[in-house]
Amino acid sequence: METKGGFYITQIKQRQERIFEKLLRENGIEISGGQGRILFVLWKNDNLTVGEISRKTSLAKNTVSIVVDGMVQKGIVERSINPDNRRQTIISLTEYAKGLRGKYEQVSQKMNRLFYQGFSEEERIDFECYLARILDTLTQIEDNDN
Repeated sequence: METKGGFYITQIKQRQERIFEKLLRENGIEISGGQGRILFVLWKNDNLTVGEISRKTSLAKNTVSIVVDGMVQKGIVERSINPDNRRQTIISLTEYAKGLRGKYEQVSQKMNRLFYQGFSEEERIDFECYLARILDTLTQIEDNDN
């Protein structure tokens, strides 16, 4: 049996990222999709290590490190040494990044409306439940491999 779900998910992800980045630029927010994922996590819980950000975003640690480098250069986040564990680096939001949150959330809401255009509320809920099941399965497989 041939299935196309994974192919569709990949296509949706790529198109969604391009459209979302375009909407962000139109609203004066110059950040990439990866940077947005990191910001989203830090807005919920500031002062995290690269490992914590990696777990919360599902991005690889080396990817997080590279993206954070660019964010530091743009003045979006800053690095500091964890006073409780000097081997750990803490990533924190700058005031500039904290100020982006409202605009970013407006763009996110617009993207969600585009995403679910033509869906009933029941269809949206069902769809998100199916996606959550797929994510849970893949997370369990990945966790068992580590």
